[in-house]
Amino acid sequence: MIETAGPAPVDAPFRAATLDDVPALHALIESAYRGEAAKSGWTHEADLLGGQRTDPAMLAELLADPAQTMLLAESAGGLRGCVQLTAKGGGLFYLGLLSVAPRVQAAGLGKQLLAAAEARARDQGGRAIEMTVIRQRPELIAFYERRGYALTGERRPFPYGEPRFGQPARDDLEFVVLAKRL
Repeated sequence: MIETAGPAPVDAPFRAATLDDVPALHALIESAYRGEAAKSGWTHEADLLGGQRTDPAMLAELLADPAQTMLLAESAGGLRGCVQLTAKGGGLFYLGLLSVAPRVQAAGLGKQLLAAAEARARDQGGRAIEMTVIRQRPELIAFYERRGYALTGERRPFPYGEPRFGQPARDDLEFVVLAKRL
């Protein structure tokens, strides 16, 4: 179940997701990124992309990979947020799928999840974290820049023609890469 009420304390500490969490995790991610419900928060992609953000099979694959961890934030009301952390080797980690239930966004949970992922990466010998953000999301890029991430100048193509990553509403989407030294 995803959180539907206003801000509530997170049951600390964050925990790693398991396969049992896939249904709630999928619902959370979709609610944060796609569709009309996502528009009640500020981090959605609903104006840029339709369709799905991920699917249960992709999430199960992620959770089965020992190089990847999905940290969860929960409260008595259910799942409130998540963040993916992937060990890429050589002290580099990739951060993705930072998701907070739309009705509890802007209360600091995203910052807490980001800090927890960074701490976990450092504990595992991480020296840097990188992420990709759709270039057309300046407010999200600014959020990460305020937390010490910097644009690297690298751009990566959007996976057009792959509906499992969404249905683009425009033809100029691309990713920018942000990175932070730990």
